[in-house]
Amino acid sequence: MQERAGRAGDVGGLTRRTADAGPGGWPLREADVGQIEQGLERALRTRPVPASTEARLRFLLASHGGSTRRVATVLGVSQRTVQRWVTKKPGVRRPPGPMQVQAIEEAVLARWQPRIRARRRAQAEAEGFVFHTRARFGFAAPAGSSDDPRVRWITQDLPGEVARELFAARDAGAGEQQQTVILARALGHAYFRERGRRAHGLHVAFSDVEFADFSIG
Repeated sequence: MQERAGRAGDVGGLTRRTADAGPGGWPLREADVGQIEQGLERALRTRPVPASTEARLRFLLASHGGSTRRVATVLGVSQRTVQRWVTKKPGVRRPPGPMQVQAIEEAVLARWQPRIRARRRAQAEAEGFVFHTRARFGFAAPAGSSDDPRVRWITQDLPGEVARELFAARDAGAGEQQQTVILARALGHAYFRERGRRAHGLHVAFSDVEFADFSIG
């Protein structure tokens, strides 16, 4: 069941989750996004985003030629505030507050490896990707019968059309629910119905995503 789907023409299938788009777009704080969004972000990077606020500030300074003024403009604070964050002088240094930590994180996420991210996205949209997930799957047949949902580990190759749909949804500000709808349709066709070779009319319910990862290339 895990061979690459040649076409994504029929990726029909339903999910019990709604298709309403979530608020906001990227960048979002890593803590505020779901498993699918986190998996997409991991797949686009070749190096992890700096974990500490101090390391993130160093990255922003390096990205702006060491200018505290330019970093302050990006973050919407005063130059003096940024200087107090990064100074080594005892008694002068002040750590950023929670809202400022969030702004720093979002600024770093928006600027991390832009060329690599663009290249890996283009590769996924052209060649497809391998989707790995642990989630709850249930099924409904056309006659109305259904199976109780159960947790499954699934690894499945999915075509570039699915990647294009996922990224387009994310660009439009879609949340985890809409992304789940897209993947439920794709898995219903490629994995559970073996690209139309079996289980015709089987509808997939995909929920409670515990883990989602995407392998590109």
